Amino acid sequence: MLGTFINSGAVILGSIIGLLLHKRLPKNITTIVFQGIGLFTLFLGFTMALKTSNYLIMIFSIVIGSIIGQLLSIDRALDHFSNLLKTKIRSDNEKFTDGFVTAFLLFCMGSMTILGAFEEGLGGRPNLLLAKSMLDGFSSIALSAGLGIGVIFSVIPLLIYQGGLTLFAHWLGQFFNDIVINEMSAVGGLMLIGLGINILEIKKIKVINMLPGLLVAVILAYIFL
Repeated sequence: MLGTFINSGAVILGSIIGLLLHKRLPKNITTIVFQGIGLFTLFLGFTMALKTSNYLIMIFSIVIGSIIGQLLSIDRALDHFSNLLKTKIRSDNEKFTDGFVTAFLLFCMGSMTILGAFEEGLGGRPNLLLAKSMLDGFSSIALSAGLGIGVIFSVIPLLIYQGGLTLFAHWLGQFFNDIVINEMSAVGGLMLIGLGINILEIKKIKVINMLPGLLVAVILAYIFL
């Protein structure tokens, strides 16, 4: 769990720096920075998605996972949790939920999250998570400068998700091979493409409701590959 704790600390530190810069950055600078993040997110998503070795598994995973997520209304549950946090800290930031959700997806959907968690969970040094910490730290500066304090609270689901993967790998990692992990990462890449589209304000996609697709990808890949 050391890698996840360091990763969370980097996000908190980066978010604090971003919040301090927030008042000093003009709107046009914040806008262009976000457009850059959106383009990078699209690139990262396409790169990850192309790792799939079976397009049928990818499409069934994202479709079935989206249906499950929609039925469970995961987006509403996360919005409710975000609004509860916002009320608790008495924040008047209108983009609190956007910052919270966007940061969580960006920090947790990358292949480095999955591979890094498995690397540490299987007893290795958390080298990937340490590298990810640097990337997330710099990203959190830009995100919090544009979206505000909600970004810093993304460490809560980050700890739960990434830490959970690490513990899961420690217990059951021997059942996962590179092919299964790649399919899981590829579906995560599709979600990052959706997130990039959201950041660029092209169209609003309920990426949160697609999260069960990661589990569906693992199951289908384990059965058919």
